[in-house]
Amino acid sequence: MARGSSGIVAGLTAAALVAVGFLAYQASANAPDSVAVPKPEASSSAPAVGHDKPKDKERPTALPAESGTGARVVYALGDRRVWLVDAQGKVTRTFAVMPSALSPRPGVYRVGSRSGSIKGSDGVLIEHVVRFAMADGDVPVGFSAAQDGSMESPDPTLKTGGVRMKRADGDAMWKFATVGAKVVVVP
Repeated sequence: MARGSSGIVAGLTAAALVAVGFLAYQASANAPDSVAVPKPEASSSAPAVGHDKPKDKERPTALPAESGTGARVVYALGDRRVWLVDAQGKVTRTFAVMPSALSPRPGVYRVGSRSGSIKGSDGVLIEHVVRFAMADGDVPVGFSAAQDGSMESPDPTLKTGGVRMKRADGDAMWKFATVGAKVVVVP
């Protein structure tokens, strides 16, 4: 009798795995392209070093003019600044960030994944990770906040993609930028 029960359990487990595999395939085949993290180009990294001068000297926190429309996160590489923009085009929050060692190319991206709390590639404990691009072929780029509140300059010898912000800004980003949200990167 015990042998028969284990055979039934094994059969049910195998059937469940096949069903889950089929559903996963079906979901990936029917997922909209807009949710996928963009594939990087061969030279998709731009060093963050040297991005230190706002473009609009009279209004350094003004939303960049060529940053798209609708609800979006705007990340200005040169300004080291992020804007959260609602569906009506109104800025709901703007804040300074510390760019990562590697940056994505200017363009439109979508949030591809998020993590509540992890250890960053630089060894720092981070929270509210919002990934939206790839740089240098294999480095995920995303917004995050260090749990200790630090916003240190990244080690230029490490291939990191964490754009750091203060914890309160990380909380706002986490609430605003769900999977599929538009992220516009401008020079």
